[in-house]
Amino acid sequence: MDPLDRRLSELREQLTDVDRELVALVARRQDLASRIGSIKRGAGVPTRDYAREKDVLELAESAARDEGVPADVVRSVMQMLIRASLTTQERARVSAEGRGAGRRALVIGGAGKMGSWFREFLASQGYAVTISDPAGPVDGYAYAADWRAPAKAADLVVIATSLGVTARLLRELADVRPRGLVFDIGSLKTPLKDGLSALGAAGCRVASIHPMFGPDTRLLSGRHVIFVDAGNPEATAEARELFASTMAEQVEMELEEHDRLIAFVLGLSHALNLAFFSALAESGEGADRLARLSSTTFDAQLAVASTVARESPALYFEIQALNEYGDRSLEVLGEAVRRIRDIVREGDEQAFAVLMENGRRYLESRV
Repeated sequence: MDPLDRRLSELREQLTDVDRELVALVARRQDLASRIGSIKRGAGVPTRDYAREKDVLELAESAARDEGVPADVVRSVMQMLIRASLTTQERARVSAEGRGAGRRALVIGGAGKMGSWFREFLASQGYAVTISDPAGPVDGYAYAADWRAPAKAADLVVIATSLGVTARLLRELADVRPRGLVFDIGSLKTPLKDGLSALGAAGCRVASIHPMFGPDTRLLSGRHVIFVDAGNPEATAEARELFASTMAEQVEMELEEHDRLIAFVLGLSHALNLAFFSALAESGEGADRLARLSSTTFDAQLAVASTVARESPALYFEIQALNEYGDRSLEVLGEAVRRIRDIVREGDEQAFAVLMENGRRYLESRV
């Protein structure tokens, strides 16, 4: 081995040792976070402490400057470690409080993406979870090919299926009349209105929720769960209680308001990304060539669009096509694109500046 290779090998071995030390320190930090979480639970103290997080980040940035390390890099690392600690504490709290102990839950669609999230979430609370899904059994869970019998006996029934299937299941559940709480997790609610009403008319405890996060979500802090009025306040309160051990932000709203807002929160954002990658695909420019010329804005938009492109076309089509308020969001998107095109074609720099200023003011108003 020549001197250069030998020196590089020595330094790489040292780097590997440092990496091992870092991993050991992360493990130690997680253990301390777990112990802190246990003390907080015993004292009835909230899991998240924003003042403490601020102190941790400021101390880390100060130490970074003392060591001559980029403060933004250290801040990013510490934010990831804080999220990992919060995840550990949140999961431990959910498990320790055992709200589902001795109770039975049925997740219809429990082999799907969000169905999987809910079956694991409920199991962590102590529920005995059964799933019913055409995809078949899932290791570690009881399985029912026909959901009717377990639905009638369950303390909780979660419907985690496509909107069309959910609408049908809600109506069929009204005939079964489950004794426990029933709720759907649909992204839209107006297509489910008749089924929700049928369950209510049958005397069932029915609620409707919309988890505003994906199946890969591990920490619910900063995430929203929407609870939509299905005509039974007691059932809604019971559904909200399922998330009481988490740090999720709980929001209540009326059914029509939900779909009107979702037309922009989901419909508009999805359509924007669909238009973005469709325009790129139809531009005639190679993706590899554009990637070599990427910018900060392009990279950020490309990352979001790439995530959207990998999602279920059926789900995304439902969100666009089944929302009674969906046309409005698509109309304003089209109007905005046409307005930008016209301003640029006319060379109207002042109008362009006004467009950006109005957007800045609107976005700042959300804080």
